[in-house]
Amino acid sequence: MESDDEFNQFVMNEVVDPSSSDDEDDPFFGATQMIIEDSANNPGRIGSVEGHDVLDRERLLYHALLYKDYFSDNPTFKAKTFRRRFRMRRHVFLRIMKAVEEHDDYFVQKRNAAGVLGLSCLQKVVAAFRMLAYGVPANALDEYIRIGESTALEALRKFVVAVVEVFGPEYMRRPNAQDTTRLLAIGASRGFPGMLGSIDCMHWSWKNCLAAWHEMYRGYKKEPTIILEAVASVDLWIWHARVAQ
Repeated sequence: MESDDEFNQFVMNEVVDPSSSDDEDDPFFGATQMIIEDSANNPGRIGSVEGHDVLDRERLLYHALLYKDYFSDNPTFKAKTFRRRFRMRRHVFLRIMKAVEEHDDYFVQKRNAAGVLGLSCLQKVVAAFRMLAYGVPANALDEYIRIGESTALEALRKFVVAVVEVFGPEYMRRPNAQDTTRLLAIGASRGFPGMLGSIDCMHWSWKNCLAAWHEMYRGYKKEPTIILEAVASVDLWIWHARVAQ
């Protein structure tokens, strides 16, 4: 992997020497190198259709900057900021990204009909995570990730489907007898025999609640709310969740 000084030189020149990498199998380096080679082989080509001028988003540069910000050996934004912005630790993010890329060919970087390399897996997955974590509109991602609105929405849909298909059988299921036995043992070891997990509730404001239902959905809060009830074990695995009034 390149040092930060070498990376900074690369950003200034928008070019990198493949021999400078100590780990050319790294997926982020590989994606960057593929775009560089494409730029060298097709210097005058712009857009997904030959002869059709469209916005040049400089995906090479912004893929590299995204990598530098969060995924390099010495990232601009450290682990605490990563967790706050992505709602998870970096190793969990990387595990999910690797899984969806292996599951769905959509996330594998490839060339379009004009022979131009598309977005990297990193850019597509980060776009999906930002929309899920912040609820931002798809077109708000273009300035930083350099991904168009329609592509961002497509990446989000593909990402959600892939996560459900890959992780659903393990994480999106009811607890079985083995799970119950394990949870009871964990509770007993922590001084709470007979406890399966900790229950908590969160109120969501219901802005568009029907006027006729206002009193039904209003408790100590001054506005109508919907309550999410959840039971989680010590490892934050949610074993029960339901929405109530």
